[in-house]
Amino acid sequence: MFQPLKQLMSPVNKDLRIRILYTLGALLIFVVGTGIQIPGTADVTGSLGFLELINVMGGGALKQFSIFALGVMPYITASIIVQLLQMDIIPYFSELSKQGPTGRQKLNQITRYMGIIFAFIEGFAFAFAFLGNGMKTLDYMYVATIMTAGTAFLLWLGDQITQKGIGNGISLIIMAGIISTLPNMFITAFNELIVDSSMALPLGILSFVGFVIIYFLIIIGVVFIENSERKITIQYANKTTSVFGGNQSYMPIKINSAGVVPVIFASSLLAIPAAIAQFVKNDGFTSFVNKYLNYTTPVGFIIFVILIYLFAYFYTFLQLKPDELSKNLQENGGFIPGVRPGKDTEKYIGNVLSKLTIVGGLFLVIISGLPIIFSNVTKLPSTITIGGTSLLIVVGVALETYKQLEGSLVTRTYKKGYSRR
Repeated sequence: MFQPLKQLMSPVNKDLRIRILYTLGALLIFVVGTGIQIPGTADVTGSLGFLELINVMGGGALKQFSIFALGVMPYITASIIVQLLQMDIIPYFSELSKQGPTGRQKLNQITRYMGIIFAFIEGFAFAFAFLGNGMKTLDYMYVATIMTAGTAFLLWLGDQITQKGIGNGISLIIMAGIISTLPNMFITAFNELIVDSSMALPLGILSFVGFVIIYFLIIIGVVFIENSERKITIQYANKTTSVFGGNQSYMPIKINSAGVVPVIFASSLLAIPAAIAQFVKNDGFTSFVNKYLNYTTPVGFIIFVILIYLFAYFYTFLQLKPDELSKNLQENGGFIPGVRPGKDTEKYIGNVLSKLTIVGGLFLVIISGLPIIFSNVTKLPSTITIGGTSLLIVVGVALETYKQLEGSLVTRTYKKGYSRR
C-alpha cells in the first residue's frame, strides 16, 4: 500500500503530483461553491424526502439553495436515458454506439445538451416547489437559470479534472459532495449520542464508538464486494496450456456489475409519484403516496427492494450482453473450456450473470436499506446514517481513482526500467 505513495513522492513523478493538486484545487472550488446561496432565496426547511439523495450528492447544496444546488444529477439522469435509448429503442442512438470513438463523442455531446435541458426543468420545478407561490414566473426562471449555469460549470469543471487532473471528473465531484457532508454527520452523531443525550455518559460514549466502528466495518464490506469478481477461464485456439505456456486468460465479471445505477433507478421511479403529490397538493393522493409508495413504510420498502432487483438484472444484462460477449470470444478464437462456442457459451455467460446478480442485488438491497432501518430503529436525525447509496458511490469512485493512479505509476516504472535496457 505504501509503495505507490513512495513512488508518487519520487522527483520523476512531479507532473503526477501536479495533476493530483489540480484535482484537489478543482474539488475545493466545488465545495466552496456549494456554500454560495442564490440571491433572493433561503434555506429549505424540513425534510427533502425523495430529493435527499440529490442533496447528499451535492454536498448539501440543495438544502441551502446554492448555485450548485442541482450538482451533476441532471447529467447523470441524461446519461442513463441515453444508455437506454441505445438498446435499439431509437435506431439513431444504437447506430452511434457502434461507430467507435466518433459515435461515443456524439453521444456524449447529446448527453450534455440533454443534461442542461433537464437542469433548467428541474431548477424551475424546485424553485416553484420550495420558494413559495408568491414569486413571479420570471423569478422562477431567474433561479432556474442560475442553477442551470451551476450545473453547466460543474460539467466543465469535471472535464478539466479528467483532462488535467486524475480520475473521472464527474465522479470525483459527486464523491467530494458526499464526503463534505461526513464531518457534519459525525459531529451531529457526537452531539446526539453524548452531549445532548439522555443516556449516561459512559453509555453515550460507547454508543458513539460503536456507531463509528460499524460505519467503518460497512466500508470494509463494501470495498470487499466492489473488488470481488467471478473469473471465467478463457482459452484461445492459438495458445497452449502446456507447462511452459500455462498462463490462463480470464473474463472477470464483478459481483456488482450494475454499480449504484439500480438504486438510482428505483429511487427515481418512486420519486415520481411523490413529486406529483407535492405539486398537485391533493390530500387523498398525497396520503396514498405516503402510505404505500414511500420507502420508509413497509409496503414502500418492499416495492423499493423489488425495483432494485429488477433494475439490477436489467442494467447488468444491458452492460454485459451475453450474446455480444460470446460473439467476441468466437471472433477472437477464444472459448470457455468445456463449453461449446455460440449459443452454449451465451447461455453459460447468462447463467453466470444471473447468479452473480442475485448476490449483487442482495448487496445493493442491504446497503440501500441500512439507512432506512437504522433511522427507524435509532430515531436519530435523518442526517445520521450508515451505509446507503452515497457510501457505495464514494467507495466505488475512490477505488477506481486509486487503480488509475496505481496503473499510471506502474506504467511509468515499467517504461523507466525498459528504457535502461
